[in-house]
Amino acid sequence: MIKMSEEFEIRNKVAESGLINFDLSTLVPKGERKGIDLKDFLFQEMILKEKDFREKVEAINADDYKNTYIYIYNSVDTIIPLWAYFVLTAKLTDVAKKIVFGNREDLEVILMHNAIQTYDFSDMTGKRVLVKGCSDKEIPENAYIELVEQLKPIVKSLMFGEACSNVPIVKN
Repeated sequence: MIKMSEEFEIRNKVAESGLINFDLSTLVPKGERKGIDLKDFLFQEMILKEKDFREKVEAINADDYKNTYIYIYNSVDTIIPLWAYFVLTAKLTDVAKKIVFGNREDLEVILMHNAIQTYDFSDMTGKRVLVKGCSDKEIPENAYIELVEQLKPIVKSLMFGEACSNVPIVKN
């Protein structure tokens, strides 16, 4: 049996290093995501009839989309006139947090883009930063690219992964 004397102290070298651990998942906007498929507004899922389209948009209960992130997509091979997007967006823009055209992944890329562009990274200036490698949330790959663009000019060093096994990215 080995006895520990008072001269041996357990130290957290990572905590003492001044390393900033940054978890990109903390920037993922919270809120429900809802998709709207334009095929549901088409006659026989093929033709957009203006009168029918406007009636269906008018029948939408806007409260169902309150404080949500909406992605509008078209799952059928039909040409949709641009004014249709205007009409649908105008119906929901006062209640939704954000509306985009595209699929769920497109929505997430745009949300993360906005989050990264508006985040204040100034507390990382001149510091050693470790971007967490694993997350319980799905992060679009583009978010990591944008994060490097933001951090490279200001940090002393940038690493990716975990404190025990990281990959050096930038050393200034």
